[in-house]
Amino acid sequence: MQTEALLKAFEKYVERHELFSHEDKILLTVSGGVDSMVMLSIFIRLGYNVEVAHCNFGLRGKESDEDTEMVEQECKKLGVVCHTKNFDTTGEMARTGDSMEMTARRLRYEWFNELCRTEGCSVIAVAHHANDSIETFFINLLRGTGLRGLTGINRQYGRVVRPLLYATRKDILEYAVHNHIPYREDSSNRSTKYLRNKIRLGLLPMLQEINQRFTPLMRGNLYRLNDAQRFIDVTIDHIRETALHSENGIDTIDVSAIDPMYPRDFVIYELLNSSYGFKGDVVEELNKALKRGVTDRRFYSRDYVAHLDRGNIMVARIEDEDDCEVVVERDDMRSYCGNSVLYYEHTDIDNVSEYHLPSDVALIDESKLQYPLHLRRWREGDTFIPFGMAGRKKVGDYLTDQKVPVIERKRQFVLVSGEDIVWVVGRRTDDRFRIGPNTENILKVTKITI
Repeated sequence: MQTEALLKAFEKYVERHELFSHEDKILLTVSGGVDSMVMLSIFIRLGYNVEVAHCNFGLRGKESDEDTEMVEQECKKLGVVCHTKNFDTTGEMARTGDSMEMTARRLRYEWFNELCRTEGCSVIAVAHHANDSIETFFINLLRGTGLRGLTGINRQYGRVVRPLLYATRKDILEYAVHNHIPYREDSSNRSTKYLRNKIRLGLLPMLQEINQRFTPLMRGNLYRLNDAQRFIDVTIDHIRETALHSENGIDTIDVSAIDPMYPRDFVIYELLNSSYGFKGDVVEELNKALKRGVTDRRFYSRDYVAHLDRGNIMVARIEDEDDCEVVVERDDMRSYCGNSVLYYEHTDIDNVSEYHLPSDVALIDESKLQYPLHLRRWREGDTFIPFGMAGRKKVGDYLTDQKVPVIERKRQFVLVSGEDIVWVVGRRTDDRFRIGPNTENILKVTKITI
């Protein structure tokens, strides 16, 4: 797409979806990569009132500093106000226990919203493009998702807009070359250890080879999936008005009020996922329990707990004193705890090639386990025998010795067999459940932050 065509397509896309106008003051989020640098150029050429925000997360050392320097120089040349901020990302990760991706996202959007308040910006523009949206489709497809996860990236969420979703990576690169736009490439974009890069560098080129029109076809598919999701959202809103009521901080879903012409399991998933963040596997187990007439069982998302009560679903925020306990049966494949998920794999000793594993993986002698297991937050008075030691230690003292921040200690989970702690999740196993010379069967548990 030639420069003038790209600019006209930009204006048409913005106008059609009413993303912003020339009366708005717009905060451009510019990393220094080709996408955001081209976005900056387009906004300036079309005469919008903009300021720039650039984050330095300090994760790539000198590279990160050079990104900041280039963005500042380009803004100075264009006469644009440039706000930059250095973040202690690794320190924040240690404090909260969140993943790098979640931490960086939270830090930058907190700062962007603060800048909007102080600088009078009404819109935050992010430089995602069509290929990013297609990659997101496949990431969610491979991880498992409902329809919402297959709609790619939203063009607007609150004050955040993505005005380049109409353009492909090829369009943007051609614009950058033709207009001599400076940009820097993040070296991590070439690493295939990340799922997005595996899809970008491996899967998508293969699909493009099979069908040369793959990108425009996928773009059309995403438009239609978005339309379908919007239709579902409207329908769910109508159902919510009749089937959900709130009182004293508790939302109650009256399952009997859901019209039987609707697929009940799907409706419950939409109600619990869209408003409270419950994962598909958790809702699936909840629906099974609901059909069996189970009462007084709890299910958890990161921030909410759902109780089954005589055919109704009661949802409330998790309180600090809630231990978030869930039952783990032998055939369960995964469990959710806070901002993490545990994956369970049953194997035998002959299939284990590596015993010195990171702390987020536990190898447990399965013959010593008493099912069902229980996964919960630790409690005052809990003790265990840390791997490699002979004596008992209080979990609270162990966390203190490990210099675990107070806010993270509150989120600490333990995996329990009978009355015994098997694993202080993500930190240390109990010596009584260690693998020994007589071990035949192993339970491998892997913690993944989400």
